[in-house]
Amino acid sequence: MFEIKKQMNFSAAHHLLNYDGECENQHGHNWLVEAYIRGNELDKSNILVDYKVLKSAMKQVLDYLDHSDINELPEFKGISPSSEILAKFIYDRLKEDFPQLSKVSIWETSTSCASYFED
Repeated sequence: MFEIKKQMNFSAAHHLLNYDGECENQHGHNWLVEAYIRGNELDKSNILVDYKVLKSAMKQVLDYLDHSDINELPEFKGISPSSEILAKFIYDRLKEDFPQLSKVSIWETSTSCASYFED
């Protein structure tokens, strides 16, 4: 089994709904996103997925979120856009182009990370 990981960043504001604490107030993060691809088969160049292709797909998803108020985006209206929910959102978008996507992790700080994957 082979695995690759691509990291990219975006910055955005959000606030948590139904939360009792500071994070109920609007605040921002410089998120680090990691996308993991797993598979047994390499292509003719002996690569699993071209990093440039994965980067392009990630950039498209992250550009949508970048420098936004995530709570105002249609996909997040009325729901609490936690890091867990953002990881799933990014995973679902990338999975459309990369069926071998195994996990998306999103770091909101250098010590706090949420991941989404399917069994």
